[in-house]
Amino acid sequence: MTQRLHLVFGGELDDPAGTRFRDVGAIHVVGVFPDYASAYRAWKAEAQRTVDNAHMRYFIAHLHRLLDEGAEAGPTAEVRA
Repeated sequence: MTQRLHLVFGGELDDPAGTRFRDVGAIHVVGVFPDYASAYRAWKAEAQRTVDNAHMRYFIAHLHRLLDEGAEAGPTAEVRA
């Protein structure tokens, strides 16, 4: 059975319409979840908790997509020394 990990994280953005964080060091990592449903519940709870701050946004990252070794790597996936 395939494990589908999801990361929930968020923080204050420079612009509410964008995705650039004001302070990367202040990003709130909510956690890693074993399925989308539990990640969505965590995302929703944090989004509702911070609803009064228009610059605060939370996201769900699909970690299992990053771990799929069968997928072709994008140009940023390879680290060059």
